[in-house]
Amino acid sequence: MRTFGEAPPPPTFLERLKTGLSRSAGTIGVNLGAIGGKKLDAASIAELEEALIAGDIGAGLSARIAAAVGRGRYGVEIAPYDLKRILAGEIAEVLKPAQQAFATDPSKKPFVVLVAGVNGTGKTTTIGKLAKSLREEGLKVVLAAGDTFRAAAIEQLQVWGARVGAEVVAKEPGADAAGLAFEALEQAKKSGADVLLIDTAGRLQNKAGLMAELEKIARVIKKLDPTAPHASLLVLDATTGQNAISQVEVFQRSVPLTGLIMTKLDGTARGGILVALADKFKLPVHFIGVGEGADDLQPFHAEAFAKALTGAA
Repeated sequence: MRTFGEAPPPPTFLERLKTGLSRSAGTIGVNLGAIGGKKLDAASIAELEEALIAGDIGAGLSARIAAAVGRGRYGVEIAPYDLKRILAGEIAEVLKPAQQAFATDPSKKPFVVLVAGVNGTGKTTTIGKLAKSLREEGLKVVLAAGDTFRAAAIEQLQVWGARVGAEVVAKEPGADAAGLAFEALEQAKKSGADVLLIDTAGRLQNKAGLMAELEKIARVIKKLDPTAPHASLLVLDATTGQNAISQVEVFQRSVPLTGLIMTKLDGTARGGILVALADKFKLPVHFIGVGEGADDLQPFHAEAFAKALTGAA
């Protein structure tokens, strides 16, 4: 029992996820409310499909999920809560293969992680949060400020480094990013670091130049470690909706991606895009972000996400 004047406990991540996805759940739920309580038939299944499309799940996948909900239930009246629960279960089945925890390999020292993403996704902040999590596991982390085109990104990474106790390798703005990554890997090896996180530029207005630079970074660090990078993560902004699909396609062509991180799920009604990405690319979704706080980046959990997205949580 809480005594008078005592501050309430901070919300759990599940509570923050539910709050963060409330706009997405609201978009999907507008039509669900009309369907629930009626008998399932072709018309109500079509309405369900439209509700999912409105949540940015995509036309083809929405049709498959709606059909799965109706399978074996035609002519059956389903209460609104039960409809949400059934729908959450079908979405969770799509998402479960993507629920894979991010893990480093102790036999690769340092374990090199290349982090990519277009400007505005929260990539540099995500790297800082990931560094914090790794430091809490007792790992020694080095950060490479490879987004050399933005002075603010370099400064931001230095602030995170100081905050979490991670060494930061940085140069002046405009420096060669591949050369910096090479030096950072040298330094990480010399200092006995467990993990090297490399930030990269995200200038999509010059796709060819950006992709060539990413390829160069990957090529150059292989001179020191032929197996690096050991992980290549793409940070995506949920507010971009279906554009996230083309971003994965573009980056995947230059650097084979090993996992996805989705941020800003608290600021959009397009949270369903994560379901579409998981279905299309079959890549692990390691983390999701529902806020700016250091603890607002958390491991992805398929069932919790599906329930929050449908309002069944």
